[in-house]
Formats: sequence, structure tokens, C-alpha cells
Amino acid sequence: MKRVLDVGNCSADHATIRDVVETHCDAKVDSADNLAQTMVKLTTETYDLVLVNRIMDRDGSSGLEIINTIKQDDRFREVPVMLITNYDEYQQKAIAAGAVRGFGKSSVDSNETARLLKSHLT
Repeated sequence: MKRVLDVGNCSADHATIRDVVETHCDAKVDSADNLAQTMVKLTTETYDLVLVNRIMDRDGSSGLEIINTIKQDDRFREVPVMLITNYDEYQQKAIAAGAVRGFGKSSVDSNETARLLKSHLT
């Protein structure tokens, strides 16, 4: 079974993301709250996709910093990472850092987002 790490979302948003991924992609979803937890999980588990909120719910830190840290680490460079944001300027920054195009929370439960996620989990 494929595995997804969801980083920095509140419990309600995480539940929605988990539902979409589990329903449409037949994958298991774990969560992390910040950079430290993310790196521990990436080091101890294998993930097929990492979803990163633009701003961490718990501490307000930057999702772009987390993406940069993941993509600069040779162990995780090949793992697809998506930024969750409705702002295109931040999507572009994430892509420049090595992420793949993500999606916004306003479209998380759309068929388009399900197809996008599935494309990285097959």
C-alpha cells in the first residue's frame, strides 16, 4: 500500500485530505506537525508522496522551508512533494525548490485533485 505524509494541517483539514487520499488513491496517510517531526518520519518510514501545508497549523512556520529541507537531502530528493496552497506564487516557489505542482484547500475534494494525487501514487 502506498503511503502519504501530510505535514502541517489542522485536524479537520488532515481528515479531509486523508479521506480523499484513502478513497481515491488507496493509500495510507500519516501526519506530522513541523519540520522536526517530518524529518523523523521520513527517516524512519518510506513515503510515496509528501503533502506540505503553506503555513504549519501548530507553529506558523513555513511549508516552503520544509520543502527546501526535504529536497536538499539526497535521501528524499526523489520523493514527490506538493505544497497545499491556493496561492499560485507559492506554488511556483515550491516548484522552483523541487516540488511538483500541488493543490489548494479549496479544491482538495475535487476530482481534479484526486487525479493529481493518484498520478503520484500509481
